Amino acid sequence: MLYVVATPIGNLEDITLRAVRILGEVDFIFAEDTRVTKKLLNHLGLEKIVYRYDENVKHHQIPNIINMLENGNTIAVVTDAGTPCISDPGWELVDAAHNEGIKVVPIPGPSAMVAAASAAGISTRRLAMEGFLPKKKGRQTLLKKLALEERTIIIYESPYRIEKTLRDIETFMGVREVVIVREITKMYEEILRGTTTELIEKISKNPLKGEIVLLVKGLED
Repeated sequence: MLYVVATPIGNLEDITLRAVRILGEVDFIFAEDTRVTKKLLNHLGLEKIVYRYDENVKHHQIPNIINMLENGNTIAVVTDAGTPCISDPGWELVDAAHNEGIKVVPIPGPSAMVAAASAAGISTRRLAMEGFLPKKKGRQTLLKKLALEERTIIIYESPYRIEKTLRDIETFMGVREVVIVREITKMYEEILRGTTTELIEKISKNPLKGEIVLLVKGLED
C-alpha cells in the first residue's frame, strides 16, 4: 500500500494525528529531502528508514518502489512540506502504483495553495493552479494566455522573483488585483493585498523573504 502523506508547511503542530500514525506504521518512507523529513520524524519521536525520492532520482526509484510495494511493503511518500504531487514530486509514482493495481491512500493535511486561498479574501469559487511559472522559455506565452483566465490564478513564487513576476503580470495581463501570502504558518506569516502596481511599489522599497503563494484575480469572479 502506498500512502501519500501531507506534512506541515511550517508549524509542526499542523501535522494530523492520522499522518503521525501512518508515518510510524509504514515500512519505509520516501522523501523529497531526507534531511527535512528526518527532522520532522525526530520531532515526532519516530525512527524510520527514509530514502530519497525527488525529480533527479524518480526514474530509477519508481521501479524500486513499485517492486517493494509488490513484495508487501507499506510505503509513505512525503514532500519537503505540504502535500505531495501538488507542484511537488510524486504524481508519476502514484500513477505507476495505480497502473500496477497497488492501492494508493491519501493522508490529507497542509497545502500551501489551500491555506493561502482560504485567507486571501479573494474568490475561491473557481481556481486555476499554475504552480511555478516558467523562468524564461514559455513565460510570456503563458502569461498572455492567463490574461484570458476567468478563475482566480494561484502561483508559487520565490521572494527573489516576486517583483519581476508582478511586473510581468502587469505587462502581459494588465493591472490586476493580487494577494501575496508568504511564510504560511511560520513566525513571519504575512498577507499583502492590492493591485500589481501597489504591491510592486511596496516590494521595491521593502523586499520580501520566505516562500510565497501569489493569487491573481481572474477576469471574472
